[in-house]
Amino acid sequence: MRALNLISDLIFPRRCPVCDGVLSERDRKDLVCLECLPKIKYIKSPKCYKCGKQLGDDEAEYCADCRKKEHFFERGFALYDYPSVRHSMYRFKYSGRTEYAGFFGRDMAEHFGAEFKKIGIEAVIPVPMYAAKKRMRGYNQAEELAKVLGRELGIPVIKDLVKRTKKTLPMKTLSPSERAANLKNAFIIGQFELKLRKILVVDDIYTTGCTSDAVAKVLKDAGVNEVYFAALSVGEGL
Repeated sequence: MRALNLISDLIFPRRCPVCDGVLSERDRKDLVCLECLPKIKYIKSPKCYKCGKQLGDDEAEYCADCRKKEHFFERGFALYDYPSVRHSMYRFKYSGRTEYAGFFGRDMAEHFGAEFKKIGIEAVIPVPMYAAKKRMRGYNQAEELAKVLGRELGIPVIKDLVKRTKKTLPMKTLSPSERAANLKNAFIIGQFELKLRKILVVDDIYTTGCTSDAVAKVLKDAGVNEVYFAALSVGEGL
């Protein structure tokens, strides 16, 4: 296995998720250039207790969005401030940089793993991609992230528990109400005998919460007691 990994690194060298440069021998263990780490801006307290967004000093426990909107998920966790990882998110999502998931998933596990275990998460579910779109892109970045996170925490990943049934419009072009309408009836349960009580939904970017809510509602309608979500970044989407 070690030999195979060495050969794979030679043919497809690991790249830093921040600068996209080929990782040096020194940095391969950390999966990121040590010089690039300070460029990542993490979401820190104070955070919105509901969705995990960064709060301003003049805000209380909840962000403006969560004060006016009721969510179907119990609580959200967001790792990075989107502007600081904008280019990285784009490459991860559209340019085939699936190796970024190694660093991203491990970083998420290190920051939130203890909390996920305290909650009692029983399964990790990636936000599904429409089948035709996944075939065209070749992968689902949320699924790649979920696989690493699940492996790091020893929690099973069920990638087909929720399925996307229709091709939705790009969310970045839509208003909050249009986003909700766009996702109406977009998801279904792929397995009908659910005995899971607490599920973590994983995605790459959180903006208004419409996608997380749509997936959480489907899961709760199927009998799941509590749905949480984790996003790599939070802020204005692509």
